[in-house]
Amino acid sequence: MSTNPFTRTPSQQEREAANKVTDSCAFKGGFSGVAGYGIGLVFGLVLSGIEFSSPVDTTASTKDQIKTVFRDMGNKSLSSAKNFAIMAAIYSGSECMIESYRAKNDIYNSVGAGCITGGTLAIKTGPRGMAAGCAGFAAFSAAIDWYMHKDD
Repeated sequence: MSTNPFTRTPSQQEREAANKVTDSCAFKGGFSGVAGYGIGLVFGLVLSGIEFSSPVDTTASTKDQIKTVFRDMGNKSLSSAKNFAIMAAIYSGSECMIESYRAKNDIYNSVGAGCITGGTLAIKTGPRGMAAGCAGFAAFSAAIDWYMHKDD
């Protein structure tokens, strides 16, 4: 008689292996990227419904106009999803690496991760843009971290 794998209690060795995987920075960065992609899809879909920048050809049939609108919404959603995924993966991965290196959990991890994320996302703009991205993301990360932990 076989046991149901969904109702049995995992062994201590299995728990330790699962914790080792889920505590890794690669897993946290990857999972954050996937979650960021999902959030970006929804966010992009909502924003594309609010802002419609593509001109609609009023001479086209209703069916063609609807296709154009849905295509535009899909493109904006996918673009937003990709951007959110990249940003979430970079931030989460770098924060995890900083925290692992420092062996502390404080606001400086968030500030450092924000700086790395902002600088990396602005890499195509040159040193000035990277510095501005670093400062902006670091300040935003510090504000969010302070707000989330102000009662601690």
